[in-house]
Amino acid sequence: MKAWPILGVLIVQSLLFLIHWFLYCTWIDFGWPITPAASSILRVALFALSLLFVVAALISFRFSNWLVALLYQLAGLWMGLLNFLFVGACLAWLIDLVLRFTMPNAVRLQTRPYLTAWLLALAIAVSLYGMANARILRLRRMTVKLDRLPESWRGRTALVFSDVHLGHINHVPFAQRIAGLANRLNPDVIFLPGDLFDGVKVDPAVIAAPLFELAPPLGKFFVCGNHEEFGDAAYYCDGLRDGGFRVLDNERVEVDGLAIVGVNYSTSTHPMALRHFLQGLHLAEGPATVLLQHVPNRLPIVEQAGVGLMLSGHTHGGQVFPFSWITRRAFGKFTHGLHRFGALQVLTSSGIGTWGPPMRVGTAPEAVLLTFE
Repeated sequence: MKAWPILGVLIVQSLLFLIHWFLYCTWIDFGWPITPAASSILRVALFALSLLFVVAALISFRFSNWLVALLYQLAGLWMGLLNFLFVGACLAWLIDLVLRFTMPNAVRLQTRPYLTAWLLALAIAVSLYGMANARILRLRRMTVKLDRLPESWRGRTALVFSDVHLGHINHVPFAQRIAGLANRLNPDVIFLPGDLFDGVKVDPAVIAAPLFELAPPLGKFFVCGNHEEFGDAAYYCDGLRDGGFRVLDNERVEVDGLAIVGVNYSTSTHPMALRHFLQGLHLAEGPATVLLQHVPNRLPIVEQAGVGLMLSGHTHGGQVFPFSWITRRAFGKFTHGLHRFGALQVLTSSGIGTWGPPMRVGTAPEAVLLTFE
């Protein structure tokens, strides 16, 4: 194992330790008094829960069985609830600070346990809402106008869905729902800009089988995202090829006059490599180009290369509050939706699946049906 993944695991685990310790301190200060024995049990339970997600994730990269899947699912649920418990704990301290200046100290201390209970109930309710919201698939319809678009493509439709994250949480029934949606829409082409798989050890021929049955007339195109590369990207891609997908691994193909280019995740993280690849294609001299690139970044390089439309995902729109703030700081308006960057149009999907917590709060799972004009 290389040094940087080890460092990343240590940083994440340390952060989880601190968050769980903060929850423990908040409960001791704000909750109803508990016995020393109960306090010890709470410490041990929170310590074990702080290890749950990292342990489950590491095991899931190596093994695949029902017990590993169950552990991963429980870890994902806890991570989602933990997020809102942490937000609630922060609010408890902020509200308590305000109450220090607005009510007698004795009354303030008496209200603390009730405040804690109310915030705990709210965190649970928001988590339940997030779980339900993540299962409701939305369809967004939009049109896109491209310069140099072949006449044969005018009026044609493309179904775009990213970040499915097939694995221990989103598995075969979820793929069946997506396939059902695609069959109802009957698009001319399907584009998957990365993270079809979660990166865990699964059999792509089984878990993605419903998507293999899709047969749009102009094909199904896929590029690797970061989660494919976290796992065994070659294994996933071989499985997709067997299932009828055209895997674009730093490739350009032409379909009925339209140029379709795919850049894998690792290349997109190196500006010089990306520039060298795209400039070598001389895209500005040919027909309109659709680029599949998982992350909506390196936009100046992509625009200068002559790409007309870039299809991305990765951000999940933040997936759950307050991470939507973080993605907005990182990607700005290109976090979600169709936006222009000079002559380039960038479509970033919020994704149709989830990673980690099987929840969405403040965002929605979506597929996008594009009509070319």
